[in-house]
Amino acid sequence: MLSDARTRSIVIQCGLVAAVIGAAALLVTTTFANLQMRGIPIGFDFLTTPSRIVISEAILSYKSRDPYYWAIVVGLANTIFISALVIAFSSVLGLIVGVTRLSSNPLAAGTCRVWVEIARNSPPIVLLIFLYSLWWKVLPPVGDALNPLPGVFASMRGFVIPAARFEIDGAGAALILAAMLLGLVAWRASSLRRFRSEMAWGTAALLLLGLWSADFAVSLDWPVFTGSNFRGGLELTPELSTILIGLTIYTTGFIAEIVRGGVLSVGTGQWDAGRSLGLSRTQILRLIVIPQMLRVIIPPLNSQYINVVKNSTLAIAVGYPDFLAVMNTIISKSSHSIEGVFIILGVYLALNLTLSSAANWYNRRIAIVER
Repeated sequence: MLSDARTRSIVIQCGLVAAVIGAAALLVTTTFANLQMRGIPIGFDFLTTPSRIVISEAILSYKSRDPYYWAIVVGLANTIFISALVIAFSSVLGLIVGVTRLSSNPLAAGTCRVWVEIARNSPPIVLLIFLYSLWWKVLPPVGDALNPLPGVFASMRGFVIPAARFEIDGAGAALILAAMLLGLVAWRASSLRRFRSEMAWGTAALLLLGLWSADFAVSLDWPVFTGSNFRGGLELTPELSTILIGLTIYTTGFIAEIVRGGVLSVGTGQWDAGRSLGLSRTQILRLIVIPQMLRVIIPPLNSQYINVVKNSTLAIAVGYPDFLAVMNTIISKSSHSIEGVFIILGVYLALNLTLSSAANWYNRRIAIVER
C-alpha cells in the first residue's frame, strides 16, 4: 500500500500535521501547568474588570473606570483611524509623485526622485523620531502659533483646524440609513439589474426626504485662542501629527514606485492612441492609463497597505496610544501576558486579512475575464 506514491505522500503529510498538533498541544499544556504552579492567573475574565489605565487621546469616549475590553477597543480604533488616514493620504500623494517622476520637467522629476529615495532608504522609526524632535525646535509656543491658513494654527502643541459638526435627529438618521441600505441592495442585487435605475431614483428620493424632514444641521467650529490655549476646532496633537506625517512620507515613497511601474506597464501605443483622439496628457492618464494600470498595481498596493497597519505599531516610539501601546500597558498592569499576546496576534491578523480580502475582491472586480 505504501508503495503507491499518492498514498505515501498522504501518510507523510498526515504524520507531519499530527506531529505539529502534538507539539503545539504539549507546549500549551506545559505552559499552563507552569503558570498554575507559579500562581499566575490564566484566562480572559480580566477583560470585564475596570482597567484603571489612562489613554491620553482616543477617537472613542473612554474613562479610566471602563473595563479592559473597552480600552482594547479604544486602542484598536486609534490604530484603524491612523492607518486609514495614512493609506488615504499616501495613496493620493503616491499617485502624484509616481506620475510626476515620469515628467519631462527635470526639477519636478528630480524632486520626486529625492523624495522616493529618502523614503525608501530610511528606517521609519528614525523618520518618526526626527519629525517628533522638530516640534519643540521649529514651531513656536501656542501663544505665537503660526496661522498658514484661515482657521489653521500650528504650534508646539500640534495643529488646530476647523471641525465640522453634524447634528441630526433619530428619524432622519433612520431614513438616511434606510436609503444607504437600499442603495447597497440595488448595487449588489444582480438579478434586479433592470430595476437599478428605478431603485437609484428611489434611494435618492428617500435620502432627500430624510435630509428634508430631519432636524439636520451642519456647522463649522472654528478654533479661537482664549487664555493660554485654543478653544473649539479639532486638535491634532504632536504625537498624532508625527505618526500621520511620518508614515505618510514613508509609505508615499513605496506607492510612488508602484504607480510609476504601473504607468510604464501600459504600452506607448495607448498614449499614441489618446493623442490621436486629441486628449491631453491628464485626460490620457485619467481615462486610459490609470484604469489599465490598476490591474497591475493592486497586488503590490495591498502589501503596502498591510505594511501601514504593521508600521502603525511604531507609534509607541512617539507616545501615541495605538492598539499595541494600550496592550503593552494592559499586559504590564494585569499580568496576563499570554492572553495579551494572543489578543495582539489575533487583532493584527484579522486587520491584515480584512485588508487583503478587500484588495483581492477589488482585483477580481477589475480583472479581465477571458471567455
